[in-house]
Amino acid sequence: MHPSLRPLMHTLVVAGVVTWLAVALSLHFLGETHVALGWGLLLLFLAAFLAEILLREGHAALRAGLLLVEPAAALALMWLDARPGTAQVLLIVWITQVVTAWKPLRALLVVAAADVGMYLVFAAQDHPAPLVASLLNVGFQIFAALCAHYADSAGQSRDLLARVNADLLATRALLADSARDAERVRMARELHDVAGHKLTAMTLNLRALAADPQLAGREEVRVSQQLARELLGDLRGVVQALRDSRGLDLATALRALAAPLPRPSLQLAMGDDVQVTDPAVAEAILRLVQEALTNSARHADADVVRVRLARDGDAIAVHIEDDGRLRGAIREGNGLAGMRERITALRGELSLGTGARGALRIEARLPSAREATS
Repeated sequence: MHPSLRPLMHTLVVAGVVTWLAVALSLHFLGETHVALGWGLLLLFLAAFLAEILLREGHAALRAGLLLVEPAAALALMWLDARPGTAQVLLIVWITQVVTAWKPLRALLVVAAADVGMYLVFAAQDHPAPLVASLLNVGFQIFAALCAHYADSAGQSRDLLARVNADLLATRALLADSARDAERVRMARELHDVAGHKLTAMTLNLRALAADPQLAGREEVRVSQQLARELLGDLRGVVQALRDSRGLDLATALRALAAPLPRPSLQLAMGDDVQVTDPAVAEAILRLVQEALTNSARHADADVVRVRLARDGDAIAVHIEDDGRLRGAIREGNGLAGMRERITALRGELSLGTGARGALRIEARLPSAREATS
């Protein structure tokens, strides 16, 4: 089940069960010859209602069948009722499921067929105004459908906003780190080219002064030469330290990526010898983890995604596994296909599989920055 649908489904379960109880207590076949059949239809509707919600992820054919059983049971209950009662209210509960489960055109056609059946039952029961009663119930159905639709849209928008925000935070962290590296290299270059050049010139001039017989024995010249040599050595050490990049702070970017998401949480293990200096490699790892978080939430109902980054020779090995359970075979959709293309472009490798518990497992191997940019 998509994370944005969980609050809506929980509310729907409570509302549906309460409505079902109210209908069960108000039907007029109780105490008559259709008691067993009536209760059987009531229980059939309730079972189909709960089962469809529990099977929201996968099992499309079974869910479609359950969504057709519910209106059939509700219409049969209307037919059994001694006079027009409340069984048609069950269709309103059913509508909220259809709106969030099916595409609009399919949902509209099935709901229209159910409403025609409701009108025919009203007419068969000699209702004084079957059309008015049907339209009144259709009005409630539209209201319930709109509420469910807007709640679903709000949940999906909130989920999308959280993912976009996480993406921006992670990208900002990488950009800031990359900018710091670029500034460090620029400063090293400037120190080497400007200060280093002038110190070298000063050292040569001091050497020339020391060769002058009148100044050769002066202590000041000797001390100046010594200080110039030490300062030039210190400057070279500073330049080298500035050029020795520690790599991009990928761990911070990955944690920023997962922080705004309600679930799943990220457990990151990154070796001390893992250094990523190429922004393209860092972005590929970032997008791979992002896709894994999204897939684990949508398709495996996972609570935790474990990510391990380790050095593997001249490459970086990425291992990702969640604690959920895939339903059915792995299908490589647009997200994973795009990741495979991105990693292949960097001359890397990507493999998908399942763990011992049936959880999604992603293995990737990316070249080092030197190989990726050669």
